[in-house]
Amino acid sequence: MQNILTYIFLLPLLIAFLMLFVSGEKWMLFRRLSLATIGVQFVLSVLMMINFDGSISPESWSGAFQFVEKSNWINMSFGSIGSLSIEYFIGVDGISMPLVVLSSFVLLIGVVSSWNIKEKAKGYYILYLLLSSSIIGCFISLDFFLFYLCFEFMLLPMFFLIGIWGGKRRAYASIKFFLYTLLGSLFILVVMIALYLSVVDGDANTFSLVQMLDGSYADGSVLDPSSKQLIFGYSARAVAFIFLIIGFGIKLPAVPVHTWLPDAHVEAPTPISVVLAGLLLKVGAYGLFRIAYGIFPDIAVQYASIVAVVGVISILYGGMNALAQRDLKRMVAYSSVSHMGFVLVGLASLTTIGFSGAYFHMISHGLISPALFLIAGVIYDRTGNRKMENFSGLASKMPQYTFFMAVFFFAGLGLPGLSGFVGELMVLMGAFGSSQLSYWIGISATLGIAVSAAYFLWTIQRMFYGNYFVRDSSWDSNMIDLTSREKLMLIPLALLVIALGIFPRLILDFSNETVDFFIQQIGKFQP
Repeated sequence: MQNILTYIFLLPLLIAFLMLFVSGEKWMLFRRLSLATIGVQFVLSVLMMINFDGSISPESWSGAFQFVEKSNWINMSFGSIGSLSIEYFIGVDGISMPLVVLSSFVLLIGVVSSWNIKEKAKGYYILYLLLSSSIIGCFISLDFFLFYLCFEFMLLPMFFLIGIWGGKRRAYASIKFFLYTLLGSLFILVVMIALYLSVVDGDANTFSLVQMLDGSYADGSVLDPSSKQLIFGYSARAVAFIFLIIGFGIKLPAVPVHTWLPDAHVEAPTPISVVLAGLLLKVGAYGLFRIAYGIFPDIAVQYASIVAVVGVISILYGGMNALAQRDLKRMVAYSSVSHMGFVLVGLASLTTIGFSGAYFHMISHGLISPALFLIAGVIYDRTGNRKMENFSGLASKMPQYTFFMAVFFFAGLGLPGLSGFVGELMVLMGAFGSSQLSYWIGISATLGIAVSAAYFLWTIQRMFYGNYFVRDSSWDSNMIDLTSREKLMLIPLALLVIALGIFPRLILDFSNETVDFFIQQIGKFQP
């Protein structure tokens, strides 16, 4: 398994580079080559998962990672001013490894969903492969500079994928997406520089996330926990934590920095919505896990209630907005804002079950939300319309489509036996059992589940029950049930949602030891 992470990370980048030298007219070749590349990436990630040892109990963050690869990348000396040292440093633990597998799987679904894209196919598939490498790079990077490089690089392919292949308002949506996420990146950049100047490996400053997680601070540095330096009346560590919450909160997204998401989803082509909801939002959540809470556990304890309140507001505000939508895709977009609020509540609980629930909910949402956008895409592909009032009684015309819709809608509203229930239950148990949070946090988050049931069930009632009806009679001939390609995408997603709902250990067995160690580190700062 030597260098397997490098193969998973850089294979799409290599193929994208080779595609530059192929004639743009060979759209079929680009399509097949992209499918083969992401397919190999998925197989390699599964092999990595099979060989991952989830029973290891780390005693420090330096012993928590497996499949580690480390080598010097950039070394620059500036004489008496100092030096710059950046490493190619990658590895996975029980938190990042399942996310790598999820990423390669969702990216594979996205390629299959892209099968009908023929216009400017060369550019589309090159950008898609670049996006693939960037996402994987975020989850495996153990050097903050490498993480930030991948985090930033995701913006470019996503900007062009929405801006060129999106809907009528694609220019507005892509620019809004770019500006919001760029703003969040600037907050993260400030913290990254401050950490580099504060953390040492031996005698040299370092971008190593492992050293940052283990707290290898230079005495008297600005982010040293013993430092008394204040910024705007707050400790430097508190300001850094707040910056990270804002930066990664935009990507999550959390209210009130969420407004880029509905526009991006509505205007993005279906395959890009699948990747955006299934993976890019998880990068924001992963950044909170790995960097904000991992490096600043002392501050996370102090600000637990504030983070939880932001999570609850996201749950309720996103849910109420979803309830008010008339566009099916926009409704699903707001449901993502609501469901990612549970991740914040689970993190803020600072309990083992709450952390595990937040993490499991990330994985579950990474399966459910792509499926929901595929469901919305099926209707749009046939009619060019997603307005709910334009459809009724679809169950009688498209029974297979209705079945998959029901599976994913009920998973989204937290039906027992499906994956959505497990994550939400664990988060609520963590919230109610947390010494850091008021019981009103748990009660308010529970109300969010009721709101999600309302908008999902109302959508089912409006679009699938009653007499068959479509607003435009010309659509009727196109209202055929699922094609083989569409079933090929939806069946694996449905099976995984059911499997994880019945056997959550399929994920938790990998993450339990890492989460336990995580909570041990945070517990040192809890009263």
